[in-house]
Amino acid sequence: MSTAQPVPAVRPVLGVIEGMETSDGAGVRMTRLIGTPQLRMLDPFLMLDFFGSDDPGSYIAGFPEHPHRGFETVTYMLAGRMRHADNHGHEGVIETGGVQWMTAGRGILHSEMPEQTEGLMKGFQLWINLPGARKMSEPGYQEFNAARIPVERRDGGAAVRVIAGGTAQGTAGPVRAEATDARYFDVELAPGGRFAEPLPADHTAVLVVYEGGLAAPEADAVRVVVLGGGERVEATAGPQGARFLLIAGRPLNEPVAWGGPFVMNTREEVMQAFRDFEEGKF
Repeated sequence: MSTAQPVPAVRPVLGVIEGMETSDGAGVRMTRLIGTPQLRMLDPFLMLDFFGSDDPGSYIAGFPEHPHRGFETVTYMLAGRMRHADNHGHEGVIETGGVQWMTAGRGILHSEMPEQTEGLMKGFQLWINLPGARKMSEPGYQEFNAARIPVERRDGGAAVRVIAGGTAQGTAGPVRAEATDARYFDVELAPGGRFAEPLPADHTAVLVVYEGGLAAPEADAVRVVVLGGGERVEATAGPQGARFLLIAGRPLNEPVAWGGPFVMNTREEVMQAFRDFEEGKF
C-alpha cells in the first residue's frame, strides 16, 4: 500500500486586473488595483494602491492630515522617503525597502508626506479590514526598515523578502498580523525562475506583479493576479524575470460598512465615527 501524501492543489488564476488610474490625498497620482469597479474588495483586503513616478509634481503634495478608523494600512516603500506623523505624537520616516503597518483601531489622525523633491517615489499602500471585535482597539504602529526585513534565498535564484507571516522554509517576517493571519512577501525571480509556497486553504491570495512578468499570464502594466482556492501558490517568471508581491489573509466574513476613511460593520457605526471625528474624539 502506498503511503505517499497527496500533492496540495495549486491555486488557479481566476483573473488579472490592471487597475485604474486615480489620485488621492492632495493630488497624488496612483494606480488603484483593489477598490475599483473591476475589483471592489477581496476579503479581508479593502484597497490596494501603487504609486510610482519620478515627477515630483505627481507626488510631492502627499497626504495631509486625515482620519482613519476600523482597519489597518500597510505602506511599503520601493523607492523614496515618506514622513508620517499623527495626533498621538508618533512620527517617523519610511525609506526605501521599509514598511509601516498601522492599526487605525478606534481612530487616528495622521499625515504621510514625501520628503524628497526629486527622484523616484515608488511603493504600495494596502488597506486590510479588522474584525468587529478589534475595530475599536487602541491605534498602533509596526515599523521596520529594510535591514530588519529578512530575505530568504532559494534554489534557482529566487529571493523572498518576508514582511509579514512566515514561509514554509521557516523565515518569519517582523510584522505581527494576528487579526487576519496575513502574509506579505516581496518575491524576485530570475528569467524562467519558479516560486512555490503553501498557504492556508481558507486564505484569500493575490499576486501583485510590478516588474517583469509571469509566464502565464504575461502583461506590461502593474496588475493583480487573483488566485482561487487551493493549498499552494506557484508562479514562473517570463523571459524578463519578475518581481511581485504575494499577499494573503484570512477572510473575516463580516458585514462591511464603508464611509470614506472609516470601515465598520454597520452604517450606524460609520456615522458614529464621523460624529466622533467632528467632536475631536480621535
